[in-house]
Amino acid sequence: MLFAAVPAAPAGAATAGTDKAAAPACATAWNSGSVYTKDATVSHGNHNWQAKWWTKGETPGSTGQWGVWADKGECGTGGGNPDPSGFVVSKAQFEQMFPNRQPFYTYEGLVDALKAYPGFTKTGTDEVRKREAAAFLANVSHETGGLVHVVEQNQANYPHYCDKNQPYGCPAGNAAYYGRGPIQLSWNFNYKAAGEALGIDLLNNPWLVERDPSVAWQTGLWYWNTQKGPGTVTGHQAIVDGHGFGESIRSINGTLECNGGNPAQVQSRIDRFQQFVKVLGTTPGDRLSC
Repeated sequence: MLFAAVPAAPAGAATAGTDKAAAPACATAWNSGSVYTKDATVSHGNHNWQAKWWTKGETPGSTGQWGVWADKGECGTGGGNPDPSGFVVSKAQFEQMFPNRQPFYTYEGLVDALKAYPGFTKTGTDEVRKREAAAFLANVSHETGGLVHVVEQNQANYPHYCDKNQPYGCPAGNAAYYGRGPIQLSWNFNYKAAGEALGIDLLNNPWLVERDPSVAWQTGLWYWNTQKGPGTVTGHQAIVDGHGFGESIRSINGTLECNGGNPAQVQSRIDRFQQFVKVLGTTPGDRLSC
C-alpha cells in the first residue's frame, strides 16, 4: 500500500433519545424532473426516501408500500440540502459514501474548501453538477481507500519528493513533501504551486495538509480544478465539458492506469463512481474508461 492511516479519534458517546434532533440529516431534495436509479436517496416531506428501481416524476410518499420509493424515516431538517453552501452532496450522503472514513476528513472541511473553487459542482445542469461531485469523490475514494489514508505509508519514499533542481529548493526538509490529503499531494513544486494558488505557504509548511481538513480538501480541489496531469483536460473539464469520467482518471493517474496500463485500478475508480452517482441520484454519462 502507498498510504498510512492516521489513527482514528476516540468515538464519541452516542446520544440517546428519539426526538427530532436525533434524526439523520436530510438527503438532497427530490426533484420531479430528475432521473433516479436504484438505491438513490432523496428527501421529501421531512423524510428520506430510497428508490427501489429507476424512476422519474413519481413523488415520494405517493407510491404506496409496493411502489418505487421506500420510506427511510424522518430526517433532521425540513427537506432539501441542509448545508447553506448549497453543496450538491448532503452530509448524510457523504457519510453514506464514506462509512469508514478517518475523522480527519470532515464534511465541514470539504464544504469550507468549496469557497476556493466556486465553479466546482456549480457548472451545468443539476445532473452534471451531481455527476462532477460523484466523479471527484470517487477518485478521492480510490486514492485514499475510502478516505481512510491521510499520508503516504512508505516512508522510504519521502526523500524522493524533493526536486533540488527547483530554485526554491526544499525549505521544509528533503523528506517533507510526501503524499498527503485526498489527492495525495506530493513533490515540493506541487506544494509550492498549490500553496500559491490557495494563498497558503505550503512550501514552508506542508504539514498543514495533514493537520487542517479544509486545507487538505483545498489541495484536492486545486488539483481537480486546475491540473491536467498526464491528461489533456482537468478533472473538472472532463465532467462539465462532456469528455467523460475516464478522462478524469487520465488527468490523475493516466500514465500508469490508462490505455491498458492497469485496468483493475481503472475499474475500481469506475465502480466507485457508479456507486456514488446512485447515492446522488444522477447518471454516469458516457466514456467511463480511459
